[in-house]
Amino acid sequence: MNSQSVAGLLGAIVASIVLVVAVAYGPIGQFGKPAKPASIQQPAPVQAQPVPAAPAPRGPVIREVPN
Repeated sequence: MNSQSVAGLLGAIVASIVLVVAVAYGPIGQFGKPAKPASIQQPAPVQAQPVPAAPAPRGPVIREVPN
């Protein structure tokens, strides 16, 4: 076996390992994973919250600049 065939064999092994890991952890939908239970969402009660007061207006910042 020459070095090119060894490199090709090792590359194929690494590629197959990467594909197996990608299939195991990848987002393929529900294939091989348990179904998620449907959750019933309850509407949250609407509560009247007080409106926060507006901040006091601020004037321009005047700095003394040395000549």
